[in-house]
Amino acid sequence: MPRPSSRISGIVPSGKDGWEVHSAAWARKQAGEDIIMLSVGDHDFDTPNETIEACVTAVRASNHHYTPLAGVPRLRKAMAAASTLCTGVATNPDQVIATPGGQAALYAAIQAVLDQGDHAIVVAPYYATYPNTFSAAGAEFSVVETPAEGGFQPRAADIRAALRPNTRAILINTPNNPTGAVYSRERLEELAQICREHDLWLLSDEVYWTLGGGEHVSPRSLPGMAERTLVINSMSKSHGMTGWRMGWLTGPEPMVSLLTDLNLVMTYGLPAFISLACAEALENGYGVKEIAERYAARRAVVLDAMRGMNNITVRGSEGGMYVMLDISAIEPDDEKFAWAFLDQEKVGVMPGSSFGEAAAGHIRFSLCQPEPVLMEAATRLRRFASFYRREAA
Repeated sequence: MPRPSSRISGIVPSGKDGWEVHSAAWARKQAGEDIIMLSVGDHDFDTPNETIEACVTAVRASNHHYTPLAGVPRLRKAMAAASTLCTGVATNPDQVIATPGGQAALYAAIQAVLDQGDHAIVVAPYYATYPNTFSAAGAEFSVVETPAEGGFQPRAADIRAALRPNTRAILINTPNNPTGAVYSRERLEELAQICREHDLWLLSDEVYWTLGGGEHVSPRSLPGMAERTLVINSMSKSHGMTGWRMGWLTGPEPMVSLLTDLNLVMTYGLPAFISLACAEALENGYGVKEIAERYAARRAVVLDAMRGMNNITVRGSEGGMYVMLDISAIEPDDEKFAWAFLDQEKVGVMPGSSFGEAAAGHIRFSLCQPEPVLMEAATRLRRFASFYRREAA
């Protein structure tokens, strides 16, 4: 075939995307093996019935034609109301734009603030697609690691040290995937100060905001930040709608207007029936409280099971859908540990290094399984860790 563009062939230049253990675990489960899947953040339960019925009703009412580029007005109004709750800043519909999922919102945000050759700072550990999304935009980026010993909280001095003359943006994620860390108000205020001083955009991924372990602080609410912050959000986690592919960006009206131009050539609008179902889910909060309570209970069960587990330390893990476990005292090579855990105990987890070097020596437990399954996985981990230590000795 003719040569592909360097833009697309450079998205995953190493040929590894960090999902190798998960892909192998999934393939083995599909082939009939009894594999416990703790490697992906996809709910083990269905979308609330009320949302499903809203979608069916919308389809039957002939809502399957083209829609406005920025999103159906009712949906944008509902997203603006959700953004007001999420960020603590009064938001109107002209400050939000609908996207096909949070990943598309992230892609649109990066396209919106960075030209080819511009530089961004990514706070790690980070969601596995972050580096590749910058590569797709032709932008440069530096990774600033957060210390595991400090609960994966960002440090202003490290971010200042990574600034360049061509730095245009900082990307953060709180509550954090993969660590479950919830960034403190103090640390966010320090980041905001850097953005104001250097005239930077702050890209704030807040898709787990309903699943935090305490107060959610959005940097958009801090002084002078509403005009320089783009907030990435999604229905996937909060409303149990991973496969529906609905997200949104919140930001200044002039930027949202430009992002609408991007949708002209990228999505050309979103499905009307999904849009209306999502609007109803946002308006009524379908599933939000129940989902948050379910993951809080699961987190508590797993954290309790980890107490007293020799040579394994919990890091971060205050919110979100994951628990981050430091296994470096047993095996510094987290990928080797994850492969061996899959082979010997039939449990698929994510190696921490898939999310940046800050998470090296860790594994990520997804909480997307019922409590008895999570308890069984913890039992298998305890057994495996003891065996691994004896084997290494």
